[in-house]
Amino acid sequence: MLHRWLVVPLAAAVLYGCAPALASEAAVTYPAIPPPALAEPVPLSPSGERAARVRPVPPSGGPQQIALLLPLESKSFGRHADAVRLGFLAAAKAQGGGPPVRVHGTGDDPEQSVNAYINAVNAGARVVVGPLTRDSVAAVMGSAAVLVPTLALNVPDGLAAPLLDMYTFSLQVDAEARQVAQLAWQDGYRSAVTVSADSTLSRRILQGFVEEFTRLGGTHVGDQAFTSNPESLARMRKTLSTGADMAFLALDFSRARQVRPYLGNQAIYATSQVYPGNAGPLTAFDLAGVRFLDMPWVLQQESPELAAYPRPGLAVELERFYALGIDAYRLALMLLAGKAEAGLDGATGRLMLGSDRQFARRLLAAQFSDGKLVVRERP
Repeated sequence: MLHRWLVVPLAAAVLYGCAPALASEAAVTYPAIPPPALAEPVPLSPSGERAARVRPVPPSGGPQQIALLLPLESKSFGRHADAVRLGFLAAAKAQGGGPPVRVHGTGDDPEQSVNAYINAVNAGARVVVGPLTRDSVAAVMGSAAVLVPTLALNVPDGLAAPLLDMYTFSLQVDAEARQVAQLAWQDGYRSAVTVSADSTLSRRILQGFVEEFTRLGGTHVGDQAFTSNPESLARMRKTLSTGADMAFLALDFSRARQVRPYLGNQAIYATSQVYPGNAGPLTAFDLAGVRFLDMPWVLQQESPELAAYPRPGLAVELERFYALGIDAYRLALMLLAGKAEAGLDGATGRLMLGSDRQFARRLLAAQFSDGKLVVRERP
């Protein structure tokens, strides 16, 4: 499974912070309807560089519709977007009798997402789900086009006060790292040494963990840069074994398994990035003792609550985005019914709406132990 898991790390770094279509999709997905011509323009940005575009008109009357905006035409994010689409449509089919879903595909240009959003509202969407990338979400938020309940699938950096109808739901790795810090604190650890790689994703994970761990009262002893050099790893062993009662790995699976043998018997924590999916005994022994968090869709594959949704057999990274699509549809129905505040036991975790209009995910805790993956009873 490792070689399949490694095909998407670069795109995941942007999204965190195409698979074949199902035969049943035709029943719930429709091409986007061209919008009618409208006269009222959207105000120009202060720079005057953005071309004026028509402002959408809130739908009134007519059948309820859900619009799904995804970068399906993107070379970088197309596979992730398609995984979200498959999960969204699988949830719609499992629900049965729900409102029709219209899929609006875009490319990498954030302006395409804004135009697709306007098209969707003009075509009668009562709820819009998407976009998926940070830049596109930021563009929609700043476009003055948000007139219906909207569930963005990412959170832009430096997000200002949320718009009235704008909600966010994403697979943020920094939020996940903060939960790992809470888990380590609950387990009684008070000083941590960290290991991180020279990548945007690793730095986001590291920052989230350190900020939360120190906020709780813990001490960050220091950070060690990842290296694959055996001599450097041997020197790292001495550094990591002194001055801290635990270690946190802001690393993916391939790097974590290289570092693990040099960490001895101290407690080790990480995020879901260390789990390649369907871990066999070799993986479990390579990462012996490592504790991490992940979503129910990945850790509880036999769960009766998730049995209604087909397993597409994707790489584990894409399976997480498939689960994102499942929960996005369920949240869209809640928004349509005006019940956003209700909690949801989802495929991606226990979901609760915060005061910032972000749906926070509470994840499951797991640990590699004695050649097996053990899911812990409490987070």
